[in-house]
Amino acid sequence: MNIWLVLAFLFFIGSVIGWVAELLFRRFISSANPERKWINPGFCVGPYIPLYGFGLCFLFLIASLEPETGRNPFWSKTLLFLVMAVCMTLIEYIAGILSLKVFKVRLWDYRKEWGNIQGLICPKFSLIWAVLGAAYYFLIHPHILSALAWLSRNLAFSFFIGLFFGVFLIDVAYSTHLVAHIRAFAKSNEVIVRYEHLKAYVRSAQEKRKQRPRFLFPLRSDVPLSEHLKNLRDSLEKNEKKKKKEKK
Repeated sequence: MNIWLVLAFLFFIGSVIGWVAELLFRRFISSANPERKWINPGFCVGPYIPLYGFGLCFLFLIASLEPETGRNPFWSKTLLFLVMAVCMTLIEYIAGILSLKVFKVRLWDYRKEWGNIQGLICPKFSLIWAVLGAAYYFLIHPHILSALAWLSRNLAFSFFIGLFFGVFLIDVAYSTHLVAHIRAFAKSNEVIVRYEHLKAYVRSAQEKRKQRPRFLFPLRSDVPLSEHLKNLRDSLEKNEKKKKKEKK
């Protein structure tokens, strides 16, 4: 089967599964959501997170090279999981630095974590990536191979993969256009916008106005996005001044 079709299939699976994992994490575990509300995670509108799609493609390619990592099973797999962790950390850093430097948007924030680099990567989450890499190898990779064998016998399913990418590309264009407005505001005000913080602020503002928050379009409301950004900036500045006074 064509390698590009394989990677497209894996990107589709990884993006959707990653979105579900992030959705559940934010709902039940994340300390950033003490109200335990359902929050649409990620950069896009739809149920997919590209970072996980790219991650699954890399994990598949790395796991496929596993026989070449050595004869000793223990060290072979240890090296394999280490390479997986490094690759996933690198993907996370590249995605984070591009969003930070190009769009002036911080999609996630590890600045409170020990050993973090620019708040984009840290040892804690690199270790988590290693654990997830091991979980992928033992629990998911065999099923991925079975799924690819099934796909090779049912190539008509590739139509749905194509449909997914059609919707996905439209979504990316829409989300990029939205982030371009955020970038313009951030650049003119010389600030970095925390994307998740902005979504939470818009949701809170809608609730205060007794409006129902939008799950799929969290930044769409009756109030212009520019106004939300200004209000959020003013709110953060007030909190910062208040903290400085309390320290004095």
